[in-house]
Amino acid sequence: MQLNLDYLLKKADPIVADALDRTLGGKDISIEHAVELLDSNGIEMNLVILVADELRRQAVGDTVTYVINRNINFSNVCIKRCGFCAFSRDYRTDEGYFLPMKEIVRRAKEAWRLGATEICIQAGLPPKMDGHFYIDICNSIKKELPDIHIHAFSPEEVLYGSVRSETPVEEYLKMLKDAGVGSLPGTAAEILDQNIRDIISPGRITAEDWIRIVKIAHSINIPTTSTIMYGHIENSVHQANHLALIRKIQSETHGFTEFVPLSFVHTEAPIYNSNKIPHVRAGATGNEIIKVHAVSRIMLNNHIKNLQVSWVKEGMRMSQILLAAGANDLGGTLMNESISNAAGSQHGQMVKPKDLRSIIRSSGRVPAQRSTSYQLLKVYSGETEHESDLDKADPTQFGSYNELIKLDKFRYRRMVKK
Repeated sequence: MQLNLDYLLKKADPIVADALDRTLGGKDISIEHAVELLDSNGIEMNLVILVADELRRQAVGDTVTYVINRNINFSNVCIKRCGFCAFSRDYRTDEGYFLPMKEIVRRAKEAWRLGATEICIQAGLPPKMDGHFYIDICNSIKKELPDIHIHAFSPEEVLYGSVRSETPVEEYLKMLKDAGVGSLPGTAAEILDQNIRDIISPGRITAEDWIRIVKIAHSINIPTTSTIMYGHIENSVHQANHLALIRKIQSETHGFTEFVPLSFVHTEAPIYNSNKIPHVRAGATGNEIIKVHAVSRIMLNNHIKNLQVSWVKEGMRMSQILLAAGANDLGGTLMNESISNAAGSQHGQMVKPKDLRSIIRSSGRVPAQRSTSYQLLKVYSGETEHESDLDKADPTQFGSYNELIKLDKFRYRRMVKK
């Protein structure tokens, strides 16, 4: 492959060729180089994809991983009004819901029985929430399921819990860790450019606070994921700066387990439908999605080995293509997915493990189930395998977001009155 690349690089734009030469030589590329790669087309774009795939092969081989997990979005009631979010509801509306502790634990136990090793917990920010509620959730789940991994609470939620409990962030994170949190989702990052954030999500956690909380978490041995949300009003310079910032944090803390590009789902997003913000795009183009993943691998390869595809955002066909553009992980089974579906995603709320393995195999790669921390739990190197309980499960048994917001027994207003 190297000989083919050498030949093709001679035909490419010199700046792109220089950037790709550097990365194949094991060196980091600059922000300026990253912008050139993100803006590439034609043979240069194809070379970016080829190099990203080669770097992936060198870094993690041909194994593609996934985790068996369940999302529990315990409430959609939120004090914030982020322009890209179609999930949140005002506390006064009929569609606001709040799952009681008993239901949260029930969902976790059901997932565990079906083979889940991870519970992912994120939600809106309900008004006047007890600041210790997140801690109570973890204690309640761990009491019933001591061995399950709790992947929960974005930096935004950590900050909210800290403020509501009048507890410094570091102390609050230690309390979460003691209660059973094993890792944090690195969501709420969007684009780590405050000017952009002030337009798409005014009043949300600042870029400075996101970085601060992530670094504190890493310092007390709570790993996090890292993300980017792109395809709205940002450009390739913003994307490259974001990647460079993630790279810088990782070089200091070594606490990111993976990087997950998340393309903007525009269909129900307020900033797209309100026409109040000019130049909001209808999500990323297909080429842009591929290039963001490929350049993420190139920019972060020396620092973060795992590049995850969000099948919820991209669908299975695009996810399969992205496995040839630097990605090595397909995320989780989810069982429930509310946030992207509320925004208009058409790709469902659950994928069975056998279907993830099928997609991976048809890409010429080797499927493997992993833990949250990327320990391989089972490698499926052969074709013969037995269906698991989750493979046999009917996805409708888990309920959907559209069903949940109509259930009277979980209405936020009713739960608050109790």
